[in-house]
Amino acid sequence: MASTMKAGVKALFGLAVLSLCGSALAQLRVEISGVGANQIPVAIANFADEGTGSQKISAIVREDLQRSGLFRILDAGTMSETMPVNYADWKARGADALAAGSVLRLVDGRLDVRYKLFDTIKGSQLSALNFADPASSARVVAHKIADDIFEKLTGSRGAFATRIAYVTKSGPEYRLEVADADGEGTAVALRSSEPIISPAWSPDGTRVAYVSFEAKKPVVYVQDLTSRRRTIVANFKGNNSAPAWSPDGRRLAVALSRDGGTHVFSVNTDGTGLQKLSDSNGIDTEPQYSPDGQSIYFTSDRSGGPQIYRMPAGGGAAQRVTFNGSYNITPRISPDGKTLAYISRRDGRFQLYSLDLASGQELRLSDTAKDESPSFSPNGKYLMYATESGRRGTLGVVSTDGRVRYKLTTQAGDVREPTWGPFMK
Repeated sequence: MASTMKAGVKALFGLAVLSLCGSALAQLRVEISGVGANQIPVAIANFADEGTGSQKISAIVREDLQRSGLFRILDAGTMSETMPVNYADWKARGADALAAGSVLRLVDGRLDVRYKLFDTIKGSQLSALNFADPASSARVVAHKIADDIFEKLTGSRGAFATRIAYVTKSGPEYRLEVADADGEGTAVALRSSEPIISPAWSPDGTRVAYVSFEAKKPVVYVQDLTSRRRTIVANFKGNNSAPAWSPDGRRLAVALSRDGGTHVFSVNTDGTGLQKLSDSNGIDTEPQYSPDGQSIYFTSDRSGGPQIYRMPAGGGAAQRVTFNGSYNITPRISPDGKTLAYISRRDGRFQLYSLDLASGQELRLSDTAKDESPSFSPNGKYLMYATESGRRGTLGVVSTDGRVRYKLTTQAGDVREPTWGPFMK
């Protein structure tokens, strides 16, 4: 895999630039290779009359839960949410929970989807949801039901109804694509004959910042995903790279070489209000705001080799955060601010690691050798990253405990630069 490491640190710290092979525009395919240690057995019934829709809601729910690695799915036949539940029977069949529902096509073309979740151990109803959405939103409804099951049975919010963005290339064309978290529902946000790198979601999920080389140099843009209107945020002399949103969505941290060296700056999303934040004799790049907006993590080689540092969001003295290994880059902070994910080069392998910021405990999360671009799921339970499989770029997903793994691949070509979107309102 030649590398797609972000503009700035990747070239500046000696990694080759990734060449994206051609690929056809296609949905991402899921390949599950690992599951959780203690799976929850849950029966998911076929929803009554779900054949009236173009997609079976229950099948999508099962796929979501299976992909998470935390559930063992049991067959439950066909059941509507109004049918009586024999809790003792389902408990005897090994199910801790049962989900059932129904689908009704309304006269205006919408689907009326109803669902209930039952606790077979306690013999009680856990949840009930109703949706009246366009038929085209069937997948979204299914993801929301899977999210509800995930939350009720694990205590953590599900992230199936979120979106991801990534970069692919087909022939001479680069594409910034957006898809559901399961790789379905692909849409092209931007096409270009020049490379696109470093996409980053806005906190409200309506915009994406990215770096495009269409001006024959790296320039930072922000694009509205609905209107497709975009704004140039950073087009200064030299390299403009590595955009990262502040938690309130008002500013971006970027890496600029406008003054000769590469340093971290912040700028309003309309390109005004530029402020220099870091100042060292080394290269400072790949900034990331902490979830509370009080700090910025970034990569710097000020100590001789690239390591991860933290400084106040308004600039100031920086403290080194990573000490294991001589090459640590691409910091990403978990939504709760407790865990740092990054790429570390050790024994010639670029792999995904995490660091518990309180205890200092480090965990290697990948078993591949050419990893890059990690991104936390909005619930903090999973990390998506770019890697290589069979000389092709793929997206890997791993749970933060390292036990659950799956990959998202295309039929042909490479896919790179993943970023996991926020929870949608």
